[in-house]
Amino acid sequence: MTDFAVASVQTSPPKARLILEDGSIFKGVSFGYPISRAGEVVFNTGMVGYPETLTDPSYFGQILVLTYPLIGNYGVPAHRMSGGILEHLESRRIQVQGLIVAGASEEFSHWNSHRSLSRWLQAQKVPALSGVDTRTLTRKLREKGTMLGKIEFDGQSIPFYDPDQDNLVQKVSIRKARTYGSGKLTIALLDCGCKENIVRSLLLRQVRVIRLPWDYDLRQIEFDGLVISNGPGNPKMCRKVILQIRRLMFQNRPMLGICLGHQLMALAAGANTFKLKYGHRGQNQPVQEKAHHRCFVTSQNHGFAVDGHTLPDDWETWFVNLNDGTNEGMRHRERPFMSVQFHPEAAPGPVDTGFVFDEFLAMVRSGSSRRDRE
Repeated sequence: MTDFAVASVQTSPPKARLILEDGSIFKGVSFGYPISRAGEVVFNTGMVGYPETLTDPSYFGQILVLTYPLIGNYGVPAHRMSGGILEHLESRRIQVQGLIVAGASEEFSHWNSHRSLSRWLQAQKVPALSGVDTRTLTRKLREKGTMLGKIEFDGQSIPFYDPDQDNLVQKVSIRKARTYGSGKLTIALLDCGCKENIVRSLLLRQVRVIRLPWDYDLRQIEFDGLVISNGPGNPKMCRKVILQIRRLMFQNRPMLGICLGHQLMALAAGANTFKLKYGHRGQNQPVQEKAHHRCFVTSQNHGFAVDGHTLPDDWETWFVNLNDGTNEGMRHRERPFMSVQFHPEAAPGPVDTGFVFDEFLAMVRSGSSRRDRE
């Protein structure tokens, strides 16, 4: 055998397969770390933003399918910090269990690129497959709904894993409190799997942010308003957070919930949540503000939703999803509570709904109920 032949054998990427719980098998070529992983298989329709998407803690426990056919062509930015916050990513590590794409580009070109997507995945020991028929796979997930699955390599057989049975929030939240910025207002940010851009968005509005672990006792600190962040998994597994939110509601403390935070606030208020068939994940989800019929294109990432029909009478639906009519936001009719299912901070995606932060902070500054302000 020639040296060339030996080199070809040694560098040939290992083959693996995605196995779904219904027995379907999708073969692919590894371009990440060669380790078997299991989780819930979901898809995202975004055309850009894979570095931010892969580091979004809301994807923890999930195998992510990207529907856009070309991934990796602009590489991955460096892990640079500024003021204690990552500049271009949404957390300090890749959060997904695995990645599935149709085509992965090893060649990359971008002013901010530091290394290839493949090298990043390998360095963080995350499996990834390319050459998969993601169109067929996505159609299956749309028709049958989100499914359990596993990326398996030869000789590494593993069982399926259902992340909805675990409290994933405790696995992605920070361990110790962190303080950012300065300002007359102090905002407590309950980290249930918080994206960095929530912190960035608040700091842009000249406030002091205290970022806290998911189970932190908020009676220990002074703050003007509370933000409950996004995060992964079934909101009903976060009983401790729900009880704390309910206590703060009785105290009339101003609060804003985002994504999972929206669901947790709904449960604390007495409403119910349910699992969507395949979730809302992408940067092009249309929502409508009910009161004024204004429409916005939003960035979203969630598998559960609030049942708007179960909202107590003193709450009202704020936004609805124009694709399926599901609840996308709620507000208390009198008290200083509001929440949204979409991501007003985006990253990736449009920031058209950044006014949600402005409305919340105006409510905190006024120190009055909604009825008094209107």
